[in-house]
Amino acid sequence: MRIIITGASSGLGEALALYYASNKNQLVLIARREDRLTDVAARCQKKGASVETIIADVNDFEGMRKIGEYLSEQPIDRIILNAGVSVGHGGGITPFEDFERLFKTNFLSVHALLEPIIPKLIEQKFGEIVCISSLASLFTMPTSIAYSSSKRALNAYAEGLHYQLKPHGITVMTIMPGFIDSEMTQKNRFKMPFLMSTEEGVMRITHAIRQKRIRYAFPFRFYLIIRIVLLLPQSLRDKIVNFTNFKKGQ
Repeated sequence: MRIIITGASSGLGEALALYYASNKNQLVLIARREDRLTDVAARCQKKGASVETIIADVNDFEGMRKIGEYLSEQPIDRIILNAGVSVGHGGGITPFEDFERLFKTNFLSVHALLEPIIPKLIEQKFGEIVCISSLASLFTMPTSIAYSSSKRALNAYAEGLHYQLKPHGITVMTIMPGFIDSEMTQKNRFKMPFLMSTEEGVMRITHAIRQKRIRYAFPFRFYLIIRIVLLLPQSLRDKIVNFTNFKKGQ
C-alpha cells in the first residue's frame, strides 16, 4: 500500500508511521522538522518499508497544493491527515494569531493538500482518507475554543467528503480520540480523564481504519459521558463546565 501520513515526525504521526512500516507498504511521510522526520524514516526503513520524506509546513498552502499534485502522480491507497497543533488550555480571549494558526494547521491545510488529490482518487475509484480529529470537537470548553472549533470544522468537512466520495469507491473516515500521551498533551497542566498511551491510541486508530469506521470516537466511556452531557438541559451543562474549569484551576 502507498500510505501518506502528515505530521509524521512526532506523536501519533510518528507512531502510525512505525506501525505501518513493513515491506508491504510504501510510506510518504510529511512534516516540517527535518531532523526528526529523517529519524522516523530511518526506523521505518529498518522495518522494511519503502519511505519517502517531504519536508513541509502545512501552513504553506501553495506548497501543500503542489505536494498534492506531486503525490497524485502515483496511486494513493490511504492518506492519514494527522498534522495538528493546540495552544493548550488557558483562560481569557484566544489571540487572533493563535486562532488563525490552529485553523490553518488543523483544518485549512487539509483541503490545501486534498484539493489536487481528490480528482486522482475519483479517477482511480479507490482510496481512503483518514482525518484525525478529537473528542474536543464534540463539546467546546471555554479553555479550548480555538482547538475545538478547528476540529469541529474538520468533522463537518470530512462528513461532506464522505457523502461526496462514497459513490466513487473512496472511504472517508473521521477518528476522534480523547487524551493520548503525546507532545501535544504533555503541556496540559490538569488531570486528563481516560489518558491513554500512544501505543493504545494507535492500536485503536488502526483497528478503526481496518474496519473502515466512518466515524469513530474513543475511549467509549469518555465519548458516552460527552453524549450524555449534551443531552442535559443547558443549566446543568453550565454547572458541569464551571465545575470542570474549577478543577483545572482556572
